[in-house]
Amino acid sequence: MSPLAPTLQLFFTERLINQRQASPATITSYRTTFQLLLRFVGDRTRALRLRALLCRSVSRCCRNAEMASASRSVNSSTEGASRLAALRSLFRFAALRHPEHAELIGQVLAIPQKRCDRTDVSFLQPHEVDALLAAPDRSRWEGRRDHALLLLAIQTGLRLSELTGLTCADIQLGPGAHARCRGKGRKQQCVPLTPATTAVLRVWFHERHEHLNQPAFPTRTGRRLSDDAVEARLNLYKDIARQRCPSLEGKRLTPHTLRHTCTMNLLHSGVDSAVIALWLGHTDPRSTAAYLHADMAIKERALARTTPPTTKPGRYQPPDDLLAFLESL
Repeated sequence: MSPLAPTLQLFFTERLINQRQASPATITSYRTTFQLLLRFVGDRTRALRLRALLCRSVSRCCRNAEMASASRSVNSSTEGASRLAALRSLFRFAALRHPEHAELIGQVLAIPQKRCDRTDVSFLQPHEVDALLAAPDRSRWEGRRDHALLLLAIQTGLRLSELTGLTCADIQLGPGAHARCRGKGRKQQCVPLTPATTAVLRVWFHERHEHLNQPAFPTRTGRRLSDDAVEARLNLYKDIARQRCPSLEGKRLTPHTLRHTCTMNLLHSGVDSAVIALWLGHTDPRSTAAYLHADMAIKERALARTTPPTTKPGRYQPPDDLLAFLESL
């Protein structure tokens, strides 16, 4: 067994599971990071020792294309930053157990976060939403399920893991209809449902006749939909929808795009950004500021309220006929 193995195992069992009580999503993310790191270093060294994990290897691993391609994130730089955060957490834990490697651990902890360009927020226009919702074949069981799932995602802005983790008991369709889930950071979220969404979900649940603890949007076998399955279905419906809505051709459509669409709908309706932050489950309201830069219509409305400078357009007039002749050549 590699000398690194006991430290890495204790990091998961003691630090993440027992001490921090990390969520399953966090443990999965950390596990993927270290799997990629061990493969990256294992290709270059035969014995996986703590000394083999030099800061140069960690740095290269965070920049490696394998990490970027293994993620479904829109922004690979953001994904690299989360990988580096996981590695730092491991090395802070290792510093207490391996003081003989304090210098190497200090070099890893000193690696700065990479500054990256912020990409524009991608969202759907109302006619694109209509085309996407019309894409599922509602004469089939899967189509009715996917239509309800897409409508709920666009209206509530829930994350993909929150959508697939919903059970029938999490969605209340009586008076004060709402969907309740445990969001990112273990925050309890409760999002109201519109009458249109409530009507679609009521028909879907009436068809299923499932128990309250069953997944709200299951597979044919009754299991929870995987993230990959939802993304595959969304790509399928994008191909169908773009036949009647060509503007979808150049757009990157992911489950998070539906979350962005919900946010932009709230902004266009005049909802305050602090309320939107609560709606989306943002810990810091400043996270919502990125949406304010996404749509030109918001800036155009702000520009319409300003007073333009009093100036007139004009052309250069040559002072005499000779210069006018030269200008005309």
